[in-house]
Amino acid sequence: MIQLWIGIALLTCLALAFVFLPFIRAKRDALAVTDVDRNEENIAIFKERLSELEAERGAGNLLDTEFEELKLELERNLLEDATEAEQQLQSVAVGSKQLLTVVLIALILPVLAFGLYFNYGNAPALRASLESPKTLFADGQQPTVDEAIGMLEAELEKHPENAEGWYILATTYMNLGEFVKGANSFEKVLALLPTDAPQYVGVMGQYAQALYFSKSGKMDEEVRQQIQRTLDIEPLEVTALGLLGIDAFEQGMHEDAIAFWQKALMNAEPQAAESLKTGIRRAMQELAQAGKPVPEVPELAESDVTLALKISLSEALLDKVSPDQAVFVYARPIGSRMPVAAVKLSVADLPAEVTLDDSMAMMPQAKLSLHPNVEIGARVSISGQPQASTGDLESANVPVAVEEVTGEISLVIDRIVQ
Repeated sequence: MIQLWIGIALLTCLALAFVFLPFIRAKRDALAVTDVDRNEENIAIFKERLSELEAERGAGNLLDTEFEELKLELERNLLEDATEAEQQLQSVAVGSKQLLTVVLIALILPVLAFGLYFNYGNAPALRASLESPKTLFADGQQPTVDEAIGMLEAELEKHPENAEGWYILATTYMNLGEFVKGANSFEKVLALLPTDAPQYVGVMGQYAQALYFSKSGKMDEEVRQQIQRTLDIEPLEVTALGLLGIDAFEQGMHEDAIAFWQKALMNAEPQAAESLKTGIRRAMQELAQAGKPVPEVPELAESDVTLALKISLSEALLDKVSPDQAVFVYARPIGSRMPVAAVKLSVADLPAEVTLDDSMAMMPQAKLSLHPNVEIGARVSISGQPQASTGDLESANVPVAVEEVTGEISLVIDRIVQ
């Protein structure tokens, strides 16, 4: 159960904070306009990344199948963002087997959090109630999201001691913009949890966040006290420090915002860390535009992970190639066909020395530095296409531990694809 709480807390806290930061800076009562702007921004990002993928495919650095997989991922992300907005305006019908998913996914909880919840379980009474909608809907009608929320609330009336149920309801309210209800529900969770529970301090931070949003982004005394109580227990609690950074940013104290977010980075999981880094970059931009000194932030430095390769062609195969034929050099996670770094050469370039690094990533979340183990290889493409086909010439795929490589790795193209 500990994994459930930690997983949900880390995946929702700062992501929610940075989603709502633009709303707070803009007109706090213009939710509809903000939603439109957000959708337009998501579409623009989608088009930009799709263009990048098409360019990579056109340059021969990306297989058609890999392009389609990455395109599908982009489309899925865009659809999820659009669905998130639509779910605030309408109810969605679901089947009985999907009802537990409604409480978590349809209410905009992260996918991984749902996975943790499903794997590690929940209170038996809550599970039984949510997975038995037919007993509550005698006419056979499918329950909507609103009805599912009502079921959860009814279950908590019967079992008010269910801390986990209150936690789910709290995060549900927060993601629906019901910040006052979210704060009240987090308060109930804290009243039920032992103070020495591993997840207690994380919920304290989320309670502070709920209070902050319930007051339209005002850092009043109640919010400050809750943040301080959280930091008294855990000085590196990510959500509390993130809120202090947001407040400093709102007041134009960008140096302080950077300091708070840098401190939070010391204790942040990867997804939260990316949100913090986004905030730090924004604060640095504000300082630069104001002509003020911009502090160095080592945490933002690009990864220095590189793979130095030497590519050569076996003399026995020289008569089977022409100088203008394409040579693809790649690194990909072991067991995957999708490269995390790739470069295109020609036979005329061989032998050649190349360096693979994060600048050659297909997508920001698919970087070489994010994979401890990869396999590297090289292939002469007879057809000129990235996809391997019969008659191509290739090297053996060499598995490497990225962080442990110290010298140059030799790849010899010495076999024919059958």
